[in-house]
Amino acid sequence: MAYPFICPNCGHRTARTDRHSGFRREAPGCESCGNGFLFELLDDYYPAPNAAFFVCDGEGRIIGCGNGSFELTGLKDEAVIGREAKEVLGLAFDGDEDVVATVLEWGVRALDKSVGVNAEGDIPARAKADLFPAYDEDGGLLLVLTPETG
Repeated sequence: MAYPFICPNCGHRTARTDRHSGFRREAPGCESCGNGFLFELLDDYYPAPNAAFFVCDGEGRIIGCGNGSFELTGLKDEAVIGREAKEVLGLAFDGDEDVVATVLEWGVRALDKSVGVNAEGDIPARAKADLFPAYDEDGGLLLVLTPETG
């Protein structure tokens, strides 16, 4: 059985028969760009070309910014690393849901969630959010924001 993976840095998709690198218990890295970790997808997922990727730890703090993050927020990696995603990105989910907390607590995906994004020093925008839990001991999540058009 092959497991599908996506790189949050470059968006490269790959399928592997093992969830680990060789005999080690560490997660595989990206073959395309060399990023240190990949996210396993339970179903095939096709983000939009202008989607922004953010990797968060088990507390919801950003630990990595990937493809499209600067273009969406105007913030460099140094300005967001280590900070809570909801705060620094100004995430306001419709219905006052705390989708980030739900994904972290329950380990479930949340797809196509409408969200307001108001990153520091940027103009407010609307986006669709897809959140994927990390299936490892450390927890965390992959946050994909796709700007709404029109």
